[in-house]
This record gives sequence, structure tokens and C-alpha cells, in this order.
Amino acid sequence: MSEAVLQLETERSQELESDALEREIFDIESKLLQGIFGCRSPEAVEASVTYARFLNSVGITPDNYPVFLKMLEIANHWVIDALIGDRDPFLLLSPVQPNRFIVQRCLAMMTRWHKGGIYHKNLSVIMGVLQSVYSSPRDGYRIAPLTIADANAIGKHLQKNKGQDDPLNRAILEVLEKVAQLEDSGDAQMEEVAIHAAAIRNAFFDDRKRMEDVIPPVLLVNFKDREEIAPRRTTTAIRGGTRRTAKTRTTHRSKPRTTKATKGKRPRGRR
Repeated sequence: MSEAVLQLETERSQELESDALEREIFDIESKLLQGIFGCRSPEAVEASVTYARFLNSVGITPDNYPVFLKMLEIANHWVIDALIGDRDPFLLLSPVQPNRFIVQRCLAMMTRWHKGGIYHKNLSVIMGVLQSVYSSPRDGYRIAPLTIADANAIGKHLQKNKGQDDPLNRAILEVLEKVAQLEDSGDAQMEEVAIHAAAIRNAFFDDRKRMEDVIPPVLLVNFKDREEIAPRRTTTAIRGGTRRTAKTRTTHRSKPRTTKATKGKRPRGRR
């Protein structure tokens, strides 16, 4: 074997080793990010909040919007507040042209989260997307056709006790109304979903009906409190030199509820 061939084989082997090392580094980074986004510790929440603030400063673009969607899936309101900042949640994703991927991710979030278990700003972002896509229902169907399961996932987040003037109720009812306009579309599957959307609206407005009459009761189990882990600076108190961190439960609040660990405590200093 000539020296040139040996050199070529050596270079190829080195390239393969380098590629393998790069993939290994990427996998490690991916696992670390997944751990951070899981928000299972105060440190992870703090890292996620910092990352969300960075994204907020960069702004959403056609290139980075999947990362924003990934962050919206985090069930921690400190992270979501940092991601949205001072923006109107309903318009957060408006700089990006709606597509099937965005709609499917939004519907997946509405499906996964229980009624009452989704932070109101998350839901506002999602409804902003759906309002935009289905403002023209036929065009919306070309982007992302809906199923009865999707209509249930949307309708289950209605809070009948709050009435139609509630901003989120109003947004959900508007989307269902647009979908209901397709009853005479000439497409059997589309008409079936439209009829179901209209039935959900009617159940909301008719005091003689319950939402359980049109939406499976198992989907309407109300999740009253979301258990979240707070950043350390929110729930940490110093007692006798020992740092204690507590979990907090919040229910659609933009500010954390005061916990026993922090209530009435002040840092001790020398007199």
C-alpha cells in the first residue's frame, strides 16, 4: 500500500472519529437541555428562565420559532412569563406564517393539559394562533384540518362559569364559531367536525345543558392547582444556615403564591 493511500485512510479515520465525537457532544448537550427544560429543580427553572429571557430579547423568527414552541410546552409560569415578557400573548407567534407544524403542536398542548391545568398565557398564545389560522375556516382547513378530538381539546378549556366576556372563553368560542360555519361545506368529515363545534358552543350558552353532554366527561376533569417548582430566589429562605427550597402550587397566577418558607421571613443580619 502506497504512502499516499495510507495518508488518505488516516485522514478518513480521523474525520470519522471527529464526526462521532461531535455527535456525542450534541447528544450530551441535548440531554442537558432536556433536563433544564424539564424544570424539575430550582436550578433547572432558573436556567430555563434565563434561556427564555434570551429568546425574548432575540425575538421570534421563521428560523427559531420551533424553539419558542418547545419553551411554550414547559409547564412553569416563571419560564413562560420570561419568554413572553411585555408582549401580547395572543400575538406572540404572529411574526411567523402559520403552518401545520405550529397548529399541530398547539393542539397537542391543548390535548395534553387538563382543563384548568394550563397557564392562561400559554393558552392565550395558542388561541392567538388558532384564531389567525381559522379566521377563514376553509383556508384554515387547508393548513391543518381538524378532527372531533381536536374540537374537544379546544372546547374543554372553556370555563362556563366565567361567561362569554372572559377573553379566553371569547377566543375559544370564536374559533368554534368559525369551524361551525363549515356545516354546508360538502365534505362529510368537515361537516361532522363543524356540527360538533356548534354543539360545544350551544352547550356553553345553554344553561339547561352541561359541557359533559357534548364533550367526554373524562376530558373535563378540572385540574385546580398546577404544581410548579420555583426559582431559588423565590422560595429559598435561610434558617440557621440551612437553605430550604419549597414547591409552590399556583392556579393561573402571574405571580407565585407566598409559601411557608418565605412568608414573613427576612434575611438575618448582624445588629
